[in-house]
Amino acid sequence: MSELGHALRQAFYLLATGDSSLYSIILLSLRVSGFALLLSALIGIPIGAWVGLHRFRGRWALTALLYTGMGLPPVVVGLFVYLMLSRSGPLGDLGWLFTTRAMIVAQTAIAVPLIAAFTMASVASVNPHLRYQLFSLGATRRQATVAILLEARLGVAAAIIAGFGGIISEVGAVMLVGGNIEGKTRVLTTAVLLETRKGNYEMALALGLVLIALTFLANLLLLRLQGVRRVR
Repeated sequence: MSELGHALRQAFYLLATGDSSLYSIILLSLRVSGFALLLSALIGIPIGAWVGLHRFRGRWALTALLYTGMGLPPVVVGLFVYLMLSRSGPLGDLGWLFTTRAMIVAQTAIAVPLIAAFTMASVASVNPHLRYQLFSLGATRRQATVAILLEARLGVAAAIIAGFGGIISEVGAVMLVGGNIEGKTRVLTTAVLLETRKGNYEMALALGLVLIALTFLANLLLLRLQGVRRVR
């Protein structure tokens, strides 16, 4: 117990004193996951909205595919991306393996099904008569879709937050495609794993506390959005 207390005190000391190696890992993690989240939202929200608002042959199969993607083990996604980007893979000429670009690709592949599926469920729960009312008022399909997304904005925000939570805490995929290279591809989760193996529990706990803080802030944002909606 005393060892844990000492490690926690040292972890807070590292955070408070602005340890350069610690904060470089934090910044790299935010940059990689932030860019991956942006790409995932740009891809996943339109897909989710389209599937949720349209009825077409094979919709059930696409819905099942999205739900399957939500449950895929991230390490399997990482393996697929690794094989695609390896020298013998179809995208090997890009030279992205063991770079932040490969990590962004892997995290995007993980987050897109999450964001798309949650968005689909959110827009599908909006009163279907709203869309017909919008059309009767002269709205185009695009305008109607944007209006419905605004009506389902809380669910869409939850989808984005779920996507962020899914990628910021992921370790297997980014380890496979990034390689955990110091100063280049070492992010929060892979650094926690490495520092724990080295017995450097102070740094591991400091990094872990940052992960917990980021997750807490994401959920706090969601609760804030829910509170705003209840007030209105």
